[in-house]
Parts: sequence; structure tokens; C-alpha cells
Amino acid sequence: MVNVIQIAIPAIFFLLLNISTINSISAPLNCSDTARLCTSFIAFKAGPNAAIPLVQSMFDVFPEDVTADESSSPGYLFIRKNCSCLYDKEYLANTTYTVRGREGFVKAMIDRAYGGLASLPNSTRRAQVGAVISVHLLCGCSSGLWNYLMSYVIEEGDSVESLSSRFGVSMDNIETVNGMAGPNGVVLGDVYYIPLNSAPGQPYLLNKEISPISPPSPAPAIFTVSATQEHHSTRFPYGWVIGSIGVALFLIGIVLLLCVLLKLLSASSSNIQAKDPNQFIQHKFQMLKSSSFCASRKFLCFKSENFKNSMGDVGDRRVNIPNGFLADAFDMEKPMVFTFDEIISATDSFSESNLLGHGTYGSVYYGFLCDQEVAIKRMTATKTKEFTAEMKVLCKVHHSSLVELIGYAASNDELFLVYEYAQKGALKNHLHDPQSKGHTSLSWISRVQIALDAARGLEYIHEHTRNHYVHRDIKTSNILLDSAFRAKISDFGLAKLLVRTSDGEAYATKVVGTFGYLAPEYLRDGLATTKSDVYAFGVVLFELISGKEAITNMEGISANKSERRSLTSIMLGALRNSPNSMSMISLKECVDPSLMNLYPHDCVYKLAVLAKECVDEDPILRPDMKQVVISLSHILLSSVEWEATLAGNSQVFSGLFQGR
Repeated sequence: MVNVIQIAIPAIFFLLLNISTINSISAPLNCSDTARLCTSFIAFKAGPNAAIPLVQSMFDVFPEDVTADESSSPGYLFIRKNCSCLYDKEYLANTTYTVRGREGFVKAMIDRAYGGLASLPNSTRRAQVGAVISVHLLCGCSSGLWNYLMSYVIEEGDSVESLSSRFGVSMDNIETVNGMAGPNGVVLGDVYYIPLNSAPGQPYLLNKEISPISPPSPAPAIFTVSATQEHHSTRFPYGWVIGSIGVALFLIGIVLLLCVLLKLLSASSSNIQAKDPNQFIQHKFQMLKSSSFCASRKFLCFKSENFKNSMGDVGDRRVNIPNGFLADAFDMEKPMVFTFDEIISATDSFSESNLLGHGTYGSVYYGFLCDQEVAIKRMTATKTKEFTAEMKVLCKVHHSSLVELIGYAASNDELFLVYEYAQKGALKNHLHDPQSKGHTSLSWISRVQIALDAARGLEYIHEHTRNHYVHRDIKTSNILLDSAFRAKISDFGLAKLLVRTSDGEAYATKVVGTFGYLAPEYLRDGLATTKSDVYAFGVVLFELISGKEAITNMEGISANKSERRSLTSIMLGALRNSPNSMSMISLKECVDPSLMNLYPHDCVYKLAVLAKECVDEDPILRPDMKQVVISLSHILLSSVEWEATLAGNSQVFSGLFQGR
């Protein structure tokens, strides 16, 4: 009897402790639209020397998704995270946690690591060191009154009033979001949601020496402070001061010397212009005709001939370079310059058999230059603006998902751009009635891979170039496929450099592009942003799912009449009647019949939901291309896993489908 009591008491104590801990964790925020996906923020309390790699790992985010609250101590980090309405009607964000340090109960580890921000369905397991645990983070999506919701754990001293002052939001709004009857009664340790109209915090700067990843400890702060920061020298740094003065004097001398040289060069160029303005233009053109080219490492053709000083080295056709291009010629990498005779020879005098298609601003021909296949865009001299735009962009951006510019040529009445050749042509030809164009249908895996490639190209010009660009003409005819069916974005004739405004990066311009792909706000006020490219990309995703064009014919009331409708409206209507991947009859009716039901239904549904987010009426609610790339990566991985379950018995493996 004594033994039974000795065993029972610790067991009851552990059970009570576990129940108490469970009750201390807030319940997730309820939702109704399972297709909802939004950007949210999580306020994570960390030490003053937070190790950013550990934060990235814990929340599965990039460094740029982390901002800091410099005003609080210990500091808060604000984590940008996609939030979803899961099938059990709760707002949650997914991440994983890798067990470090000693093994123990999963729930206790997650509570310590995330400080009450995480929800864990199974709380009784033990985990060993190195185990990876799936974790749900508490998050929320705004109903539309605010741009974002931020998850925040109440700590000692917090109140609705202090939170209102700290985050610049009214007390009434905080009470409304959290369903509070009044400002009193916040519960210590519970998660509350703070409504925000702008992203919180300041960019996180790694200006401190940080410690390596440390194991979880009983305290919520999981970071350590480097001991090297505790000791500072109190002596005056004479060596640094003297050295700094010397360096400053040296730099001043260099600047003065450069000023003198520039003045001399300016006077010399002025004399040249005074003597013969055409000679000055010739001089710049000959400098452009160097053996360098526009970062086309794959195009192994070095022009070794010596160019004549005369501009008439192509017979009767004198080469004219657009004036707008000359001003920026030395701000970019130099493309290869071809003669008109070389272009004529490469295209067999623009033979009809070499015609690849007609673009918005010219015709494209197949060519063969320096033992390489190329595509040559032929434009009239009136298209100098588009010609210059493509040269400016493609000579500064280089990515495997962007078509590479090799060089150019020009004559009195025509301009030519030389690109790498995409063997499989435009995506449009493989989606819309491919059999009539001599193609077989693309497999599901190939479609997702193409979407991911194109998304990476857009993400690159939106976020990772020194100057950010907006494409303004994303569509399936401007997404080209190479021999391995990998996608490359082309046609940068409408691309624009983004400029900073009070509302972010944008470019005010007249509306250009293709009907069916144009974002509502772009049509309304002519403001081109990266989110207008995201809208067009969402239409492309709908095309990949349905095989239909952006503007498609639908059967009308009369048998002999049809009406033209946007694909976006058709697909959004189907999604409204498809609450989830298990009940998507309406959506299945819109899936490309050439796929012959050889696709994973859950992945099709996820891709359709992603496309829906991209074409949201409100550009603020659309994801950026970085978020789109992450989502497409997950969908591709799930699709590959689905394909593996077919064990080779499906037509996916039989060679009937291209793109594998």
C-alpha cells in the first residue's frame, strides 16, 4: 500500500503540473476562411545580443524578416511570418524546432524556447538531442481594419494602456481585436494580438559580437552575452587618432587630384565637341565596341577583329546608337556589338523559316552567331525607348531565371538585341492548345517548377539587385523555357527602375502591359509597384492550373454566342465554392483537362489559394515575391513526394508528358 502511494503522489503531481502549464497557454485565434493567408508579426522577447541564426532557425525565416525594438530592454524582436487559417479553423503559422542541449519533455522545451508563443498538439512526448519538432506559432490575420496583427505575450507591468502607447495604436482597437470588455484584466503570460498598420521595429543590425547557438535554459532568454564586451580600455586611443588623421589627409589629396584630372578631361572633350559633334559620338561608340560583353559567360565568342575608326564599317548602313543610351553607356557592363552584316548572316536575311514570333515591340528570329544559337529581336528605330530600357536592365541584372542579353546591333532604321536562345519557346505555347503548336502537355511537376523559376527571377529584380525594378509585363508569352523546361523571364522593354516614395517603392507612369494581367490599382492610378507584378504573376499561376488564357471565351446564354471573361474572375468563383482540398469540385472543373487527373489535389488547391492571394484587390494584402517563392518551394516538394508515391506506375513517368 505504501509503495502504491509513493508511486501515485509523483504521478498526480506531474499531471497537475502538466494541466496547469497547458491552461497557461493561450488558445489560437479562431478563423472561418480556410483559404486565408496573410502576413503577420510575432513579438519575441530576446536578449540584447540575440543570435540571429538561431532566431531564423526557430521561426523558419530570413534575416530580413527580423526587425528589432531598440527602445525596450531586454529587447524584442519582431518576426514577419505567413499566417494561415488551418482546417481546424485556427490561425497558426508553421515552423520547426531542433532540440539542442539535453533531452526532455517536448512541451517544456517549446514553452521555454518560444515563451508562450507556440502551440503544441502532443505535449507528453520526450525528445532526444537533434530531434526536429513541428511547432505551431500563434498568429492572426486582420479582418481588414488593419494591415497586420502581431502576437504578443503579456509580461509583468503590461496593460492595454501601456501597449497602446508603445505600439501607437488605440486602446479601443486592442480591446476589439482581443474581444475584451474593457481595458482591465489582461492575463500575465497570455498571448494578445496588437493591430498594426505598418511593420514594427527597425532593421536588425548585427553590430554586436554574438555568441554561437546556445542550448535552451529554464529562462525564456535563450541567448548569451559575449564576455569580450564586458571589458573596455580606458586609455585614450592616440594611435587611432593619428592614423585616422593620416588617412583623411591621404583621401583629401586623392580627391583634389581627381578633380584636376576631371577638369582637364572635360576641357578636352569640349574641344572635341566644338570641332565635330559627330566625331565625339563616334569616339564613344568605338569605346563601346570593345571585346567585353554583357556578363554572358556562356556565350563564348570574343570579337577579335579591329574596328575601323569610321562609323561606316557596315557598308551603306551607318550604325546609330540612341542618344538616351549614350548618357548611361559607361554606367553598365558593356554588351557585345555586332555589325548589321553579322545579323543578316545569322538570320539568313531574316528568313521566314527563322521567325520565332512577334513580340510587343518587334519580331524575334532564330540565329546562329559564333557557333552559338541565339534569339535576335528586330525593332524599328522608333522603339529606341524600349531598346534602351532592355539594355539598361539586362546589362545590370544576371540570374539563371532571366534571359541573358548577349549584345546588340543597329542601323539607320532598325535596332537589334541578341539574347540567349530558349529552345522550348514561350510558356504560352505549351499551355494554350499545345497540340496545334506541336507540343504535348506539361506535367504537373513541370508546371510547378516553371512557376518557381519565374518567381525566383521576379524576386531577384524586386529585391536583390542594387537598384530594384518592376517588370510591368509579366505574362506566359514572356516566360521562356530552355531545353530542360526551366523558365526564364524575358522582354524587359517595359521594365522600370523603382523610385522611393512616401508609400514605398513605386513608379508613376502611363498604363502599359497586357489586358488580363493588369492590377486594379495600376489601371486606376498608373502606379507601378512590385505588387502589380505579383498580381500578373497570380494570373500566370491560374493559367498553369487551368490551361486557359488570361482572357478566355465562356459559353453564353445563347448556343451560338460566347462572352469573354477574365480568367481571374472564373478561378476566384471556383475557389469560393471549394472550401478545401477535400471539397474542390468547382476547382477541379477548372483544372487543365490535359493533365488527365494526374496531379495531387492538395497541391493544386494550395497553388490556387496562392494565386488568389497574389490577385487580391488590395495590394497590401498580396504576398511579396519572396513569400511566393517560399510557398512554391513547399508546393514543389509536396508534389515531388506525391509523384514518388506513384512508384513509376503513372503516365507521369511514361514519357507522355514533357518537362521531366
